[in-house]
Amino acid sequence: MTIIDAHSHLWYTQDTEWNGKRIAPLPNGRAMFLGEERQMLPPFMIDGHNTAEVFLSNMDYAQVQAAVVVQEFIDGQQNDYLREVMAKYPKRFFCFGMADYLKDGFCDEARRLLVDDGFPGLAIPGHRLLDRSLVSDEMMQMFHLMEQEGKLLSITLKDGDEQAAELNEVIEECPQLKIAIGHLCMADQPVTPPWDDPSWLMQVGLAFNDNVYIECGGITWLYNTEFYPFPSAVRALKEAASMVGWEKLMWGSDYPRTITAITYRMSYDFITKSRELTDEQKRLLLGENARRLYGFGELPELPYVKNMSE
Repeated sequence: MTIIDAHSHLWYTQDTEWNGKRIAPLPNGRAMFLGEERQMLPPFMIDGHNTAEVFLSNMDYAQVQAAVVVQEFIDGQQNDYLREVMAKYPKRFFCFGMADYLKDGFCDEARRLLVDDGFPGLAIPGHRLLDRSLVSDEMMQMFHLMEQEGKLLSITLKDGDEQAAELNEVIEECPQLKIAIGHLCMADQPVTPPWDDPSWLMQVGLAFNDNVYIECGGITWLYNTEFYPFPSAVRALKEAASMVGWEKLMWGSDYPRTITAITYRMSYDFITKSRELTDEQKRLLLGENARRLYGFGELPELPYVKNMSE
């Protein structure tokens, strides 16, 4: 089975701020994160560097053939490092660029990333845009550029329906722009199950449009209190698929943050071991949809290697 991770993160140095608060590395995989100390990385990643080489080791061990790397404000802009990653491992990684959307003039930066630097798409952490609108003149200018250049958009939306309505305007204005919505549309409603929440259903419903897909990056984080084998995560995937079809959903791990609690393989094998999903549904979800959307070509064969504990 082809396995492609449709939502992951890489950084060389995570040293930035968001909304006036610092994010900075600490020893042993920890970080100062928005005013509190958090375990940002597994404790064996002691230098704070979340590199492609360490990720590839995890991918090879877990038999994940390729990964899509998105960007987030809380990691700082990683465009320089990700250019190196794409050049060094072009068959294993699809890397999104990220402009500083919180500052006016970001469209010029986006143009450089897409046209001059050759990034195949841009990531927007929409849930961290503060008061910035997805349908501002500059945003729409950027989206038209992306559609014209055949680039992809990765975006995570805030809870609720405000940004869903804005993204729907973008889709109507730029129908050929390919879009991947992240984190299974934030399917972690603590009181109301997402499938009973009209705003979640509205976000999922955006994938009725031909060029809109949904990836479930971090779904094990969304249901971390339930823990493995994450039955509500499976339920959420089934509910989303019942609306838009399995051909619109992609698995994603949200590596490396999620593997502070579980192993990398566990971030997807709750799907492979589920008796509630068919083999065809698993095949589409775990790799084939991502392979088609992101255009991955020849992928490595990664044979299973027995653990010492077996």
